[in-house]
Amino acid sequence: MTAIAIDFGTSNTVVCLTDPTTQKPYTLVFDSLSRTFSRKDKSISVVPSLAFVQSPDRLIIGQQVRSQRLAHAQPNRFFREFKRDLAADFQAPPRSIDGELYTAEAIAEWFLQTLWTQVKIECQTLNLSPDHLIVTAPVGAFERYLSWFRQVGDRLGVSTIQIIDESTAAALGYAVRRPRSRVLVIDFGGGTLDLSLVQTQIPNAQQGSIRADVIAKSDAYVGGIDIDMWIVEDYLQRMGSSRTEIGELAWQTLLELAERLKVRLSSESTATESWFDDERFMAYDLSLSREQFSDLLENRQLLEQVRRSLDDVLAIAQTKGVSKGDIELVLMVGGSSLIPAVQQLVVSYFGRQKVKLHKPFEAVAHGALSISDLDGIDDHLRHSYAIRLWEPYANTYSYFKLFDQGTAYPCQRSKSLVLQVAQEGQTEIRLDIGELAEIAQAEVMYDENGRLVSSTLNRQERYRSLEAHQDQVCVAHLNPPGQMGVDRVSVRFEVNAERMLIATVRDLLTDKVLVNHQAIAWLQ
Repeated sequence: MTAIAIDFGTSNTVVCLTDPTTQKPYTLVFDSLSRTFSRKDKSISVVPSLAFVQSPDRLIIGQQVRSQRLAHAQPNRFFREFKRDLAADFQAPPRSIDGELYTAEAIAEWFLQTLWTQVKIECQTLNLSPDHLIVTAPVGAFERYLSWFRQVGDRLGVSTIQIIDESTAAALGYAVRRPRSRVLVIDFGGGTLDLSLVQTQIPNAQQGSIRADVIAKSDAYVGGIDIDMWIVEDYLQRMGSSRTEIGELAWQTLLELAERLKVRLSSESTATESWFDDERFMAYDLSLSREQFSDLLENRQLLEQVRRSLDDVLAIAQTKGVSKGDIELVLMVGGSSLIPAVQQLVVSYFGRQKVKLHKPFEAVAHGALSISDLDGIDDHLRHSYAIRLWEPYANTYSYFKLFDQGTAYPCQRSKSLVLQVAQEGQTEIRLDIGELAEIAQAEVMYDENGRLVSSTLNRQERYRSLEAHQDQVCVAHLNPPGQMGVDRVSVRFEVNAERMLIATVRDLLTDKVLVNHQAIAWLQ
């Protein structure tokens, strides 16, 4: 069985397998699709997560889109950030091309299908048959995104598919051979900031396989894509212009310049990128020093979001008896982890000796390959989960929290939930079960001269129903019908090892068990 690991990123995608000769992770390089980064004495190949719809039956992906400058030729056919849109709470509207509608889901699946075709071609040259797919997902990914990934894997014709969160995968890639080590992974990519504190374990003296215990997790919906936009928005603000005024072609071009400028600032103290718009006869010169870049990130509250995410994961770890001093290594992965200001902030928390940056682009995919060697992963819930209840007398919704983010599973609630009917004569009780996630967003204000005058970080808790595309979960059929104001059923909840939410429902009026240890939702 040949396992293929895919780290599907917002900006870049990495594909790897285990080299049959050396038994070490090997990153696949695709001649026309891959982009190479040079770091010291090592070259790293990634596939840019870019797509261009050439026709209804042909999608161009990866470096081909960049090298052929297809985004500039026909911007409406060009797609980027589709992985991030796919995992977002709200979906962008479909885009019409040649009479067909294309959603983020459709483009993302088409991208992976096109990439998988190239994977199979590469494997044929190595006399391998890819039949085991391991994919990585952000720590904060909602269930809809994970379900979509499983469905795509089925349509690819893969016999086995596994999903592991990106931060845990990176930790395994670095530390899986070091039993009982506590490692904090800071995965800062194009779309998300994910933190995962992991401890590797040996089950017992007789077993040699290693398992991983995820102690704490935290995440924020911010990444390199946002930084590119901030650089361009700040530049246009100082010019007295806007995205609307310069047009979509210029906007996309400036985003590319901002990305290159950002990359250069990871190794240079000052960087400048220029472009001349032949159509409008406009010259654009983006220039930033490291100090100006750091100020921009501070003003946009990026560094504050990193601080809060660090504080959150450390607070969760503290409840598990793990202090900051117990963390042995801090591993930074993802393209945005190369930003000096971010590195300096992390170093200020943990000290230079603990912070490592060995494989910023490959650690997640390489680590994902190792899960086939693991005895198991003791994991924790990525989100808090709650039931949304209608309060008829208050004429509003309330929320009953079932399990908090960071709760280790399998687990069960110590107390049952007692429910009444919301309407007289009601014959069913349905539950609206959903995920709770905290979203942080910076609000920035400028004065009439284009100077930034204030920046506020707003944090709010967002609820998403697990049954957004279905009826709510029916947990009880009532006979006789229910009466308002009278306690009618008690529900005991637990989560099993597969993250299934299990319910046992008892009718308080008849003392009958209506639902006995039944799975009602998948908590991913």
